[in-house]
Amino acid sequence: MQESIEQYMQTVGQQARQASRVLARASTQTKNNALSAIYTALKNSEAAILAANQIDMAKAHQNNLDSALLDRLELTPARFKGMLQGLNDVISLVDPIGEITDMAYRPSGIQLGKMRVPLGVVGMIYESRPNVTLEAASLALKSGNAIILRGGSEALESNQAIATAIQHGLQVAGLPEAAVQVIKTSDRAAVGHLITMSEYVDVIVPRGGKGLIERITNEARVPVIKHLDGNCHVYVEAQADLLKALPIALNAKTHRYGVCNAMETLLVDEKVAAEFLPRVAELYQGKQVELRGCAETRRILGDQVVTASEEDWYTEYLGPILAVKVVSGVEEAIEHINKYGSHHTDAIITENYSIAREFMAGVDSSSVMINASTRFADGFEYGLGAEIGISTDKIHARGPVGLEGLTSQKWVVFGDGQIRQ
Repeated sequence: MQESIEQYMQTVGQQARQASRVLARASTQTKNNALSAIYTALKNSEAAILAANQIDMAKAHQNNLDSALLDRLELTPARFKGMLQGLNDVISLVDPIGEITDMAYRPSGIQLGKMRVPLGVVGMIYESRPNVTLEAASLALKSGNAIILRGGSEALESNQAIATAIQHGLQVAGLPEAAVQVIKTSDRAAVGHLITMSEYVDVIVPRGGKGLIERITNEARVPVIKHLDGNCHVYVEAQADLLKALPIALNAKTHRYGVCNAMETLLVDEKVAAEFLPRVAELYQGKQVELRGCAETRRILGDQVVTASEEDWYTEYLGPILAVKVVSGVEEAIEHINKYGSHHTDAIITENYSIAREFMAGVDSSSVMINASTRFADGFEYGLGAEIGISTDKIHARGPVGLEGLTSQKWVVFGDGQIRQ
């Protein structure tokens, strides 16, 4: 790259800002036409995109990337089909832009309300998952935002192949290609510029490891939508239906290990621990999951459990390791989750509605579930079409962030010649 990283990023930012002004005024039909054209371009490019992903996978194996990153990086035909389905879902979503709500007349005779508008330019920094390139681009376009995407160096070939198809679709629909820009350099200095270009970027969304997100949060001069990690819990309460609890506890942990909504700690009420733990331990043994437990868990299960350290309760393993603790009741479960958890997703298994309500009110997480696997904490499963990320913050957006999370509201006032007295 002949120009400096700073010059390159300034150009990217300027182009994104200009594109965002076009997108803010684009009709729903125009945006959907672009997304449909992108769908066609991706479908026609499937072989090329999967081949590019194989190049990335080969390099990743050579560089000894851990299993969680390899899992996130790989694009299989089934995952590619899922990407296309997610794009179709976004096309079918209601466009929130331009919606006016809370209309009311004031004593002066003016009428006012709130109109939903795009944020402007979204900067996205993420690791491994090439499907995020499409998810983020489609959500940004549908919500009228331009987006700058900076994927990890390990997915460079995959991301550029997907970007080529996206840009072709934008061109076909007559929208500026700069509406979606994938950074073409793996130089980490590009990230430093992106997160400080407040004149061009309105919000940053980091997705990746805790180290990446901590760095972005500490150094950004632009608002950040983020979650640091996904230390998720399932609590099997005393009045749980154990026939429900067993498959939920298994699915929450073993469906996929390297994801932020996988369970990392299993809490079991002391009243059902002796019955439940041996049965669930057998299931985990079949999946070769290492168990790290409290003293009571070890007393019940014996040598098949390693002693859990204090650090284990805080840890997001992203692999086949599970911390297990026996608790005295819902109050101790809530206290444990709020102390050690990451405010991401936590579930209770119970047939007692009052206790379920207590758990929902007490657990300070962006998603709280009753009798369901934590794996459902996902934009696609929540009907958002896709997600640009999950937020554990409490301001602006919380939980899976879809279209509405990429918008804001502005006051609009309708008058008929009124002047302020």
